[in-house]
Amino acid sequence: MKRTDGDPVSTMHFDVTIDGVDVGAFTALDGLSAQYEVRTYAEGGENGFVHKLPGRLSYGTVKLTRPVGWRTSALVQWFDDVAQGRSPADATASVVGMDSQRHRVVTWEFRNVWPVSYKGPSFASEGGKVALEVFEFAHEGWTETFAEPVAS
Repeated sequence: MKRTDGDPVSTMHFDVTIDGVDVGAFTALDGLSAQYEVRTYAEGGENGFVHKLPGRLSYGTVKLTRPVGWRTSALVQWFDDVAQGRSPADATASVVGMDSQRHRVVTWEFRNVWPVSYKGPSFASEGGKVALEVFEFAHEGWTETFAEPVAS
């Protein structure tokens, strides 16, 4: 069954490309945020309140998580390219949120991206947990496009 207009999307995965290169699928996305600095202005003679005005806009870093088995060498290559000065300053990233039926739900296009961190898995034989890796990147903003709902 395909998504319909009112259906919430409860299970998603995220296909990621950096400058058109597929770096794989991820199971979690965190940190998609933007916020304005709040600037205050105390008007002379007005003691009842302080004006609050929008200041600079900043964006949170985006963290993507996946099982180690879904790893691709393209992500490691991107980290190395940045370290060696071979990555363009205006690199882009695309994250496509897919529902459990692999229908596109939303696409985020990020501009001026660069890798912030990579955290490899911790391995332990007990517990039966999946080994996860976390990739984090910074950016200077995004556009968001929602897919048209698909009737069942």
